[in-house]
Amino acid sequence: MSTSNEVVIITCAVTGAIHTPGMSPHLPVTPDQIVEAAIGAAEAGAAILHLHARDPETGRPDQTPDGFAQFLPRIKQATDAAINLTTGGSPYMDVQERSLPAAAFAPEVASLNMGSMNFGLYGMLERYPDLQGWEREHLEGSRDLVFRNSFKDIEFVLALAEDRGIRFEFECYDISHLYNLHHFVKRGLVKPPFFVQSVFGLLGGIGNHPEDIAHMKRTADRLFGEDLRWSVLGAGAAQFRVATQAAALGGNVRVGLEDSLWIDRGVLAQSNAQQVSRMRPMIEALGKRVATPAEAREILDLKGADQVNF
Repeated sequence: MSTSNEVVIITCAVTGAIHTPGMSPHLPVTPDQIVEAAIGAAEAGAAILHLHARDPETGRPDQTPDGFAQFLPRIKQATDAAINLTTGGSPYMDVQERSLPAAAFAPEVASLNMGSMNFGLYGMLERYPDLQGWEREHLEGSRDLVFRNSFKDIEFVLALAEDRGIRFEFECYDISHLYNLHHFVKRGLVKPPFFVQSVFGLLGGIGNHPEDIAHMKRTADRLFGEDLRWSVLGAGAAQFRVATQAAALGGNVRVGLEDSLWIDRGVLAQSNAQQVSRMRPMIEALGKRVATPAEAREILDLKGADQVNF
């Protein structure tokens, strides 16, 4: 087996629920665009595809199973990458709505947010002053937005895995979220290995200073030891800096237009594949290589694409 120190798993989050169509013409919105983006990212080297759905007319986040059904079978047919479905959805949704796609499709991986937090997106209004309608409301409303992930909510999502074979990507936006995960481990509700996605640079969570990244890694190592499968994402302009530091520390990485719309300072990424392709040589320059989907499944103990419901 290839160890997680020898290879780096690239996850690509192709659209998300933070950015809006008015911010970039390259953000995937329609099912066809999401399919094209996901396949391109997989071909560029992403072993895991983290997927959200959107209303194809407005671009609003859409957590209905029907929304996901428009692209999941097509992506599965076209690529061997493991598919990770969000249970984070949008911070404006409750946990029942956010969990519908994972419950319906039993993916190999589902994301799970490990704590409640303020979720401030309103700073982007200065960069995108011309946004109107729901897009402006989406950002403005985050001044008074608490992204709820209570212990009861987390237990609700964990219960989905009991008879569906879902493994979780535990999204940790702060040090306290690592301790929340450790709490569920001690209760026996979560089994190793632990795929921990540390999120850096969103207002309301931990920052993206190199010391923040090192602190998150040290704490995760102490809490989870050899059972840890650590990964990171850096929001916005810090995406590649955060990812490269984490890869050097033995971690895995996430890129994609969900997390950053950029490829260079002031230059919009034209595709998710472009970001994956930018990350790959950075990993190889560290003397590591990019994991294949088969290696990612082995490292994370995933059930296999033949056992999903799409």
